[in-house]
Amino acid sequence: MGAFGTRFVGLGLYKDELEALTGRPSKEPIRVYASLENGAEDTDTARAESVVEELKRTGAKDRKALLVVPATGTGWVNPTAAQAFELMFDGDSAIASAQYSYLPSGVQFIADQQRVEDAGEALVSTVVDWWHTLPKNHRPKLYVYGESLGTNAGSGAFSGVRDIVSSVDGLLWVGPPNSNKLWHDLVDRRDPGSPEVSAEYADGLNVRFAENTDEIWRWRREEDLSSRAGWHNPRILFLQHPSDPVVWWSPSLIAREPDWLKEPAGFDRSPSMSWIPFVTFWQVTMDLPVAANVPNGHGHNYGNGVLDAMLAMVGGADFNPRRAAELRGQLDEAMLTQGPEKEVGVDNSKNSG
Repeated sequence: MGAFGTRFVGLGLYKDELEALTGRPSKEPIRVYASLENGAEDTDTARAESVVEELKRTGAKDRKALLVVPATGTGWVNPTAAQAFELMFDGDSAIASAQYSYLPSGVQFIADQQRVEDAGEALVSTVVDWWHTLPKNHRPKLYVYGESLGTNAGSGAFSGVRDIVSSVDGLLWVGPPNSNKLWHDLVDRRDPGSPEVSAEYADGLNVRFAENTDEIWRWRREEDLSSRAGWHNPRILFLQHPSDPVVWWSPSLIAREPDWLKEPAGFDRSPSMSWIPFVTFWQVTMDLPVAANVPNGHGHNYGNGVLDAMLAMVGGADFNPRRAAELRGQLDEAMLTQGPEKEVGVDNSKNSG
């Protein structure tokens, strides 16, 4: 399974550890992974089919929830996101991922972006096709999660919002690169007067953009005060910090001022930042290699904010502040035994703030 695949399937709390931590009955979580060395055929489709076969073998069809995670360039799956998902469902879950490259995301991004989308399309579509063969009244809820370059991989599987809504029960993209086609299309077609840094699309009926978790909980409070629940299922959520250079870096910064610099600054971007031809492009470019070497909740370090975002994506009774606080404490304790882990190139010692 390779280094990252081994870490992914080996990390996380087992059934007895989940029960000891939460005090609730749990199931043994299922984690499935296919590496570049998986199987005789070196194709994305063959790897995706091996993932489905393993999902069948492990009984994933009988679980409450299934999460498909298109990996980043190296095959990394965020362990915090995986552990959060398993805590939310008390281990009655399955998580599936596959590797498509040995290269760190930044290198893979430059080398071959189409390779990323093709691999993600193979993984997500193959799992979705299998899932649709299961009885509607006896199959897990199906969610898709992507982070950083993994969002580009996942976007390759969908033609647009209508395709997502008809295919899965929810989708969460965290820190999507500015090159993400789905993200870019929705932001470009955002509702008039809506800011780029926290866009609104079609009145937020299915798609929402959050600059931090505070904004997510504001939506929840507004639902409590409203006569109608404004965010419909399936939910599509983009979580993107205003200070994340991965989200806002683009070659167009060389010669054109972007909307996000014309607008009032987001919660953690310096209001003194302004656009200067060429200069701003190089400033943001220099931030990219250290984008995650910042405190949690800023830059490209989303920390346990992925838990709040997942609760929002799933919705239902668990999407409430009390449940979130309980799970957040359990997640923090669970991750103490797993150690911080980021993708290659990130200094973990600087991510504890």
